[in-house]
Amino acid sequence: MTEFENYVKDLFGWNEEMKSFLQSENVQHGEGIWKSLDQFSKIIETVKDPTNQEEIINIQRKAEALHQEVEEYFSERQHLGSIWMKKTAVEAGKHKLPVLTYPYNGLEPYISEEIMKLHHDTHHRAYVEGLNKAELKLKDAREKNDFSLVKHWSRELAFHGSGHYLHTIFWNNMMPNGGGKPSGKLLKEINDYFGSFEAFQMHFTEAAKQVEGVGWALLVWSPRAHHLEILQSERHMLLTQWDTIPLLVLDVWEHAYYLQYKSNRQEYVKNWWNVVNWEDVEERFEKAMELKWNPF
Repeated sequence: MTEFENYVKDLFGWNEEMKSFLQSENVQHGEGIWKSLDQFSKIIETVKDPTNQEEIINIQRKAEALHQEVEEYFSERQHLGSIWMKKTAVEAGKHKLPVLTYPYNGLEPYISEEIMKLHHDTHHRAYVEGLNKAELKLKDAREKNDFSLVKHWSRELAFHGSGHYLHTIFWNNMMPNGGGKPSGKLLKEINDYFGSFEAFQMHFTEAAKQVEGVGWALLVWSPRAHHLEILQSERHMLLTQWDTIPLLVLDVWEHAYYLQYKSNRQEYVKNWWNVVNWEDVEERFEKAMELKWNPF
């Protein structure tokens, strides 16, 4: 069974789970969400050629639209207090390579089909596999209370996790016949902060050109500063995972503890737990949960 066939199988299973859930909650069949799920079932059942790029793109777009509709439906019902649904999450070791929403040659002549196949199917797949392995190794460490290799697997988690998340953003940042300028609020933000779209484009171009070694150029939103910014990442694996929002942090640079604990970082970390402001952490978590991307 091909990767796309497995993807379609998973979509069909998810669709059936949603129907079962609606039945368990006694949601009337007259609700529009039922019609959408039934229509999607028919679309999935008509898939004939998993190598047909147009068919792949159509399925992907329909799935994205249905996921959004389901999210909005459940969100509204939760607001009314009439339904509850357990949110989906990616289990440790269960990350998947996302399916492209355009054919491999869709970005030509700017990015070749050969590059896209190698980049997506080989390089990104390696990140997914490495992330899954690291998560499972760390899960095993927790279960066995054996953290002798936590430094190694934490580095692997950061390296492969960052590679997976960044590439997932990257694929969706591109499309056939793209280019031009943004519009609406994004264009206004760009003009307000950078002065003009042209100034932004020049800044981003130079940042990308001047990254030392391997790395990325990134346009980011700063929730703290409330403005856009352009960043460089020379090595994405530096113990972070992009596209995440920090909830709880601890400074373990020596300047944070040396005058009191000298070289005894272990004691500092142990005592630090006594001053954690969990109300603040909970507030950050609730706000972070308002932002949701499709899980991969």
